[in-house]
Amino acid sequence: MLPRCKWAQTNSLLRTYHDEEWGAPVTESRALWEMLMLEGFQAGLSWLTVLRRREGFRQAFAGFDPERVANFDQRDVERLMADPGIIRARSKIEATIGNARSYLAMQARGEDFAIFTWGMVPNAPLRNTTGQVLTQSPHSQALSKALKDRGFKFVGPVIVYAWMQAVGMVDDHDPTCFRYKKCEEG
Repeated sequence: MLPRCKWAQTNSLLRTYHDEEWGAPVTESRALWEMLMLEGFQAGLSWLTVLRRREGFRQAFAGFDPERVANFDQRDVERLMADPGIIRARSKIEATIGNARSYLAMQARGEDFAIFTWGMVPNAPLRNTTGQVLTQSPHSQALSKALKDRGFKFVGPVIVYAWMQAVGMVDDHDPTCFRYKKCEEG
């Protein structure tokens, strides 16, 4: 058996996510936005809860197409609140719709989401060399603030740090994990 990060050894879905996705650089704007929205839904819950519902989220949120999601209205909020395939938290649903509008506002100003977010993390992937398990960092705090300044919600520094790990801005694989340093190689 391959050596993995401890959190990925407890469940086959987590193992597959770890082995195939977590920490691999994501550089496409829409994919980055989708992952940030999913991380927002994970707040207060486990990532496994989100992974089990990821396809339901994609269906419910129009494939995480920001243009379509930005046009959701109160009827859509009520539809989503009744959808057992997602996490039904009104504040998170409304934040996702608002975040689609913020994403599009950035685009309208000529700000590409991927260029903007990756530009906030020079020398990525960053490595945690503290020997401690971090829940946030100065980079996640700065990126959180910059996103909030652009109107995003559910993007606190802890959520943003988890997202940065997921999309490859931070390599927090355990040094004994077979994916350590591999993610940056592609």
